[in-house]
Amino acid sequence: MNIYVGNLSRDLTESELKEAFEAFGTVNSASIIKDRYTGDSRGFGFVEMPNPEEAQAAINSLNGKSLKGRTATVNEARPRTDKPRTGFGGGRGRGPAGGRRY
Repeated sequence: MNIYVGNLSRDLTESELKEAFEAFGTVNSASIIKDRYTGDSRGFGFVEMPNPEEAQAAINSLNGKSLKGRTATVNEARPRTDKPRTGFGGGRGRGPAGGRRY
């Protein structure tokens, strides 16, 4: 089961995150999502546990508990959905020439 862990301390390491969940069973992986430019923690991560009962026990026990000084939000990760991108960028150029350069 893939577990979402939010509101993480910026100082929490992946090994500390994994250790917190290992108290409830086997952990395949624990990762903290980092900013691609600065490398700093974005304050959330994911833990993968193969046994659903152990994963649910970890969710029930760790949700709302303090992890390194911050109250963690822990729940089953929802599948990622591909949303259409909005805003600027891409597509044809704007203007009277339709983006062509003369």
